[in-house]
Amino acid sequence: MTLGRTYGVGLMGLDGRMVEVEADIGQSLPSFVLLGLPDASLNEAKDRVRSAAKNSGLPLSRRRITVNLMPADVHKRGSGFDLAIVMAALAASGDIRCSGRRVFIAELGLDGRLRPVRGILPAVMAAVDAGYPEITVAEANAAEASLVPGAAVNGFGSLAEVAAFLGADPDRLLFPPQDPGEDSYAADDEPPAVLVPARDMADVAGQSEARFAVEVAAAGAHHLLMTGPPGAGKTMLAERLPGLLPGLSDAHAMEVTAIHSLVWGGGPCSQLLRRPPFESPHHTASSAAIIGGGSGIARPGAASRAHRGVLFLDEAPEYDRRVLDALRQPLESGKVDLHRAAGTASYPARFQLVLAANPCPCGLASGKGIDCTCTAQQRRRYFGRLSGPLLDRVDLQLTVQRVSLRELAGDGTAEPSADIAGRVAEARRVQHQRLKKWGYEANAEVAGNVLRGPLRPAPRATASLDRAMERQTLTARGYDRVLRVAWSIADLTGHTTPDADDVGQALGFRQQGAAA
Repeated sequence: MTLGRTYGVGLMGLDGRMVEVEADIGQSLPSFVLLGLPDASLNEAKDRVRSAAKNSGLPLSRRRITVNLMPADVHKRGSGFDLAIVMAALAASGDIRCSGRRVFIAELGLDGRLRPVRGILPAVMAAVDAGYPEITVAEANAAEASLVPGAAVNGFGSLAEVAAFLGADPDRLLFPPQDPGEDSYAADDEPPAVLVPARDMADVAGQSEARFAVEVAAAGAHHLLMTGPPGAGKTMLAERLPGLLPGLSDAHAMEVTAIHSLVWGGGPCSQLLRRPPFESPHHTASSAAIIGGGSGIARPGAASRAHRGVLFLDEAPEYDRRVLDALRQPLESGKVDLHRAAGTASYPARFQLVLAANPCPCGLASGKGIDCTCTAQQRRRYFGRLSGPLLDRVDLQLTVQRVSLRELAGDGTAEPSADIAGRVAEARRVQHQRLKKWGYEANAEVAGNVLRGPLRPAPRATASLDRAMERQTLTARGYDRVLRVAWSIADLTGHTTPDADDVGQALGFRQQGAAA
């Protein structure tokens, strides 16, 4: 046999595409040719494959080996094709029996070990969806690959193990020695626990209005802006928002885990991420760091890593204005499309945006502002970095006041996160029952035609909101966002539909931002 065939997966963002790997052994001088638009790291696979095969006891043929990655007009990237290439070459030479539609995804070490690769979860998801359920990966990726329903995963530690599984002569195989530097726990075991201090709303002194605003934001998945002096508790409140959110459903957990598999900040995943993520980039972060970017195929940024969770921008006016304005599109669409010459990568980005800002550069302009040293022009320029179109997309805009001595020396009976999270979970359950006929999951997602149509409150309830619209103090988008917040307040208070108080409170949160 002079032709071998295996399969791999090429990723364009989170979208996977099946790649057919063909290997042909020709009657000519020794060489190794790799076709199909490989990038630099993939083109280096020729040398990795030869060394790994030799050190595994299965040296490749000394004749001309031509490997073609199809479709040939699509760019291929990364070292995850190493195993598919070597298995196709070994099948072409008759060293193994590789039939059917088996997919191979792993990087090869020169000694024949299989190394884990990033993005194994979205790659396996794409393979299963395309009808290729038999997956072979590195042992360190096996637990993550097995998270995909319908995948028949085999994890191996070395090329020799894979070859033995596919019928290679066991007398020829060479297995790499155990690396003493490898982790002591297996890939399917839980990694050592990392203790993270619990962040509880009981730690926040005072701030009853701000606490309720955070609860409303959690209940309806609303965006939130908090403006106030340093030390008022804005950061503490934002950091405790994820603890109020419900756990992720199976579908959402798969989305979030797939993104983190592609980013791979802490190694391969062994279980689905069930808690909403929290991202808090520094104010010096670039647009590529927040939105996504990089050479070749763009990588996901903080906005996508915060998908189904919270993106917190502390000291928001200190960010570059172009970075902040780049968030306007994903705030509306719930996704990020990054266009490059090599192709377009799309990443989900349905996050809750939480902004925290001081009222001025010195931070002392709150209250009477008698200690503020900033000029009026400096204040306008500072807060003007938050553009009107961006703020118009933020549902809750809150002024956070200083904590008084009486509040700070309270009796320590502030409500804990667990109690608030219970109310939030019930509010989400009510929303799900009400909105499922339209395909929405939270109040913040509901379209304006639904809010002003089937879900429109009674005219007497929206009287104050209608007057604000007539005075042109609200945009059409702002009108809809007040209605969304009003529904969340109604869900928390047990009202079947928003009343005048619910709408008035929602409008008050909106007008605080306008006053600031």
